[in-house]
This record gives sequence, structure tokens and C-alpha cells, in this order.
Amino acid sequence: MQQELPLQQPRPQPLVEATTTSPATNQAVAELVNVCKVYGTGDTEVRALNGLTLKVNRGDYLAVMGTSGSGKSTAMNIIGCLDRPSSGSYKLNGTAIEHLNDDELTDLRNKELGFVFQQFHLLPQLSAIDNVMLPMVYAGVPVEERRERAKAALERVGLGSRLENKPNQLSGGQQQRVAVARAIINNPALLVADEPTGALDSRTTKEVLDLFEALHQGGMTVVIVTHEDDVAARAQKVVQFRDGAIATEASSPSQGRP
Repeated sequence: MQQELPLQQPRPQPLVEATTTSPATNQAVAELVNVCKVYGTGDTEVRALNGLTLKVNRGDYLAVMGTSGSGKSTAMNIIGCLDRPSSGSYKLNGTAIEHLNDDELTDLRNKELGFVFQQFHLLPQLSAIDNVMLPMVYAGVPVEERRERAKAALERVGLGSRLENKPNQLSGGQQQRVAVARAIINNPALLVADEPTGALDSRTTKEVLDLFEALHQGGMTVVIVTHEDDVAARAQKVVQFRDGAIATEASSPSQGRP
């Protein structure tokens, strides 16, 4: 495994075109209203979400926290269109997901959402640039444009010299930067990050969080799930989950600054 090279450049520029550069507005990108999620029946019933109402406005940078079993992971699965509510309503960029079939839900997810996970989920047989191009393949973007956009995204996350490297030739931090570039390549309405720094050291964590902040400053709406206070402090707002609902909601003391 090659040793990761620190970024020797100014803070990265936003990875999306300036199509949504206005500050946070009251226009909802993700809106959950009285959402319940129930698993099992009778004596085995588990109520993972219990009347959750949450609104993420365009331009928000929201951190979601909570202990294991608090419901935050279930909420993020619904926000990410990976699961559906048992009752209540969820709208993603104005579309109610409960009315969509599986194919329509998959199309909506690819068009409107970008995902970054703790484990990078890169395909090991593909190069960095090929991994970044994957969402554009599913979106039907022409091949010439796919490569041009993927190359630009990797350059902006500091990996312009690693385009053809496969994941096993990259450090953990470099792999996560590839995953970030892949997540935003289709200019999604919402970027969802689930413990994105959980497998990284402190220096690399800061570099990845700098990328998220650059994306947010460029107009990206970001929701990040974390158990780390210093990661949550980089967001604008922090919500704490407890017993399937929001227990507290407050502005971050640092207002999105390190």
C-alpha cells in the first residue's frame, strides 16, 4: 500500500458546479413527517422510528447523532431511499417515495442522492477514475463526458495523479476521497455520509471534513451521521436521536467552521 501524500494545495474547491450556491433556504430537500418504522409484529414488534418529523432544507449541513438503537440509522436508510416508512410521509426533493415502485425508487436514488460510507465500497478491480464514473454509467452520461467529469472530480480531491490506481494501491484516506468524488459526480440534491471518518486517522479525517465543508460552501446539502463530537461540530446544525425520534436539535457552536 502506498503511503498517503498530504494535500499540498489550498483547500479544495467545491466539487460541483455553482448551480446551487445560494445559502440555506426554506426549500426542503428531504422532509419526513410523522414517520414510523416498525419491524416484526405482536410480541416481536420493534418500533425503530416513532413519529419522526425532520426537515432538511436546501443548503443545510446537518449532523445526526445518537446511541445504538436510537433510530438514526433507520432514519438515514429512509432518507437515502434504502428503506420505506411503515407510516407517515417522506419526500425527497419534492417526490413522495411511498408512491414509487422499486425501479422508480432506484432511479430517484441515483439522480438525487450521493452516498459516502465508513467502508469505501470501491470496486477493487476498477481504477479510481472507473469507480468515479460508475454513477454516470447508470445515469446514461456519454462515455467521453464521464471520463472528463471524473478526472476533474479526482483532481479536485487531490488525486489527479492517481487516476489509474486501483483501491489496493491507495491509502484509506485516498480511497475515501475517491468515494467522495463518486458520491457527488451526478450533482445530487443531497449528500448522505454515514460515519465517513470512522476508519480514518485524525489528519485524514480533517482532510475529508475539509472536502465536505468545501462541498457545502459550493451549495451542496449535506447530512452526516457520526458519533464523534468533533466531526459534528463542523456542521451547521446537530440533531440527537433517542427512542426513534429527535431528542434535541441545536446549531453547532462552530457553525460549520473547524
